[in-house]
Amino acid sequence: MLLPVYKTPSAYLAKRPPFFLDGCAAEMKIVREIIDAVRSRGDAALKELTARYDGALLEDLQVSAAEMEAAAAAVEPSLIEALRGAKKNIESFHRRQLAASWWDSGPGRLVGQRLRPLRSVGAYIPGGSAAYPSSVLMTVLPARVAGVAEIYLCTPPAADGTVPALTLLAAQEAGATALFKVGGAQAVAALAYGTGTIPAVSKIVGPGNIYVTLAKRELYGRVGIDLLAGPSEIVVVADESAAAASVAADLISQAEHDPLASPILITTSASLARQVERELQEQLLDLPRAAIARRALQEQGAAVLVQSLDEAWQMVNELAPEHLELQVADPWRHLDAIENAGAIFIGPDSPEPLGDYWAGSNHVLPTGGTARYASPLGVEDFIKRTHLLYYSAAALAEAAPQIERLARAEGLEGHARAAAIRRRKDDA
Repeated sequence: MLLPVYKTPSAYLAKRPPFFLDGCAAEMKIVREIIDAVRSRGDAALKELTARYDGALLEDLQVSAAEMEAAAAAVEPSLIEALRGAKKNIESFHRRQLAASWWDSGPGRLVGQRLRPLRSVGAYIPGGSAAYPSSVLMTVLPARVAGVAEIYLCTPPAADGTVPALTLLAAQEAGATALFKVGGAQAVAALAYGTGTIPAVSKIVGPGNIYVTLAKRELYGRVGIDLLAGPSEIVVVADESAAAASVAADLISQAEHDPLASPILITTSASLARQVERELQEQLLDLPRAAIARRALQEQGAAVLVQSLDEAWQMVNELAPEHLELQVADPWRHLDAIENAGAIFIGPDSPEPLGDYWAGSNHVLPTGGTARYASPLGVEDFIKRTHLLYYSAAALAEAAPQIERLARAEGLEGHARAAAIRRRKDDA
């Protein structure tokens, strides 16, 4: 059997894997050594680490103008058209997230909030043996919409020192400032500290492997981060109305990412679970990444039987999945029951890849249950808020007695006197 079956939610939850960053002491040791090397030796360390981990011997870490220019010629026109269509949708979606600065006024006072984009951002783009132009669009375009002036990309090169043409083209289309052939924890360290070639940035965004994620966690505070991205997750909630072929295909769409990906079916129908198992067996026969998907399904996957959809929503809120699909009759009436999910795909014809590539919503999503408190990457991740305050002498004199009382109640006499001294001056 590919997909282990659990007869109750509690049976599955009792065996649920731990948080993905738990038990990573060995990896953390490597990450800290990498960070120290980059911090102390800059570009020289980056070249050594790129040779060690990617097999690429580089003279220049930055992608050249000639490489960028050659990218468009290497990509077929239909793919360029698809890339530009996705770009348009992503820009449109994220423009709706823009907020405005504001003021609130009263007699002798003004308070408000000013919004400003971050000056510089670094985006990590997974790579090496594969190309992820969609991740370029998802990280760079919201930053551009927010008004970020400098956006630097890092991605691991292939052993021959190249970056896929489609990734380069996506970087051009999205408006990246520069792209560097550096991956792993060393890329995060370079963006955090800066080297001779790679500028230090204010914030680092984008998904990566366990070493990238641990480096982001280690360097948080010196530099901002978006979230700690773990293995991909999908939960499909389905009833007897669902098509088993579609459910199986959507579980596979996440299982093929990584052996640690988590494909979960929650269903009210034992019959559907059996049909999905048969479909999985069939659809894996000619899947190029079948070995990866099979391992993820067997080791991380589950089919969980529930007595009702209400029980399903309780389990969903406990799992707080990255991707949630609703393949149930009348899915709209159940939306209010769902509190925790990174992205919700509503109805039988809204598969998860729609969000990965086309609809415009962001595919950089909270994983590992962090959707309980975290949100998808968006424009707000690239904007900082500053609070503004102005009081006239008369307005402060009216507020000062309350300020003094509150400050003294906290034992902070200096705070009280900072208000009182102005009130006495006004009284004089």
